[in-house]
Amino acid sequence: MDDTPLVFVSVDNQSVAENFAEWFKTWSNKQSGARITIALSGGSTPKVLFQALAEKYAEDIPWHKIHFFWGDERCVAPTHDDSNYKMTKTLLLDPINFPENQVHRVKGEIDPEVAAEDYERQIRLHLEEKEAWPAFDLIILGMGSDGHTASIFPHQMELLESDRICAVATHPDSGQKRVSLTGKVLNNAHQVCFLVTGDSKKEKIVEIFNEQGQYQAYPAFHIRPVHGALSWHIDKAAAALLK
Repeated sequence: MDDTPLVFVSVDNQSVAENFAEWFKTWSNKQSGARITIALSGGSTPKVLFQALAEKYAEDIPWHKIHFFWGDERCVAPTHDDSNYKMTKTLLLDPINFPENQVHRVKGEIDPEVAAEDYERQIRLHLEEKEAWPAFDLIILGMGSDGHTASIFPHQMELLESDRICAVATHPDSGQKRVSLTGKVLNNAHQVCFLVTGDSKKEKIVEIFNEQGQYQAYPAFHIRPVHGALSWHIDKAAAALLK
């Protein structure tokens, strides 16, 4: 299998979200299974994406088959403004009346280790496995300006090879606890899509794509699905240093 990722460059953050929404419509309608399992991301581009999906694609996507999870979540209450779940609920789930029994959130309001164990049980219950690991149909990821993805930060590279499905991560600056999918789960997905925008990402993008500089120190570089497809959806600002 050719493991070269597909790269889609759009004009700006809004265009990345809108183009990805169109891609998502096509992709979701091609899925033949009875259930489609998707892990979502937080961040500025998913925020615009969720708005676009709710406003323009409410009738065009097989929502009845989709089960939503998250790649990571901050250890806060589901009503907290930092919650990835809250953002998704406000911008997408509520506007399209998405069924609650198809939403599988991280319980960020309880003890982080207990939340990670609970989330792991939910994943095992609802996902099929491939080679003894859960296999999401689609994982949407972002990338921080430090090269982190999900909540796998450069100072916790061991989470890439963890034998856990979920792990508790710690933000390097704030010390905030988060629950994150680990590297082996991310790399076992059928489809992984990075949505990355903004000028602050351009140095990491060129290092990762060209395998130069400190690229191996960036968790995002190590997300390369073993059996699935990888694509990067970026804007011109993030792609500014690419030839």
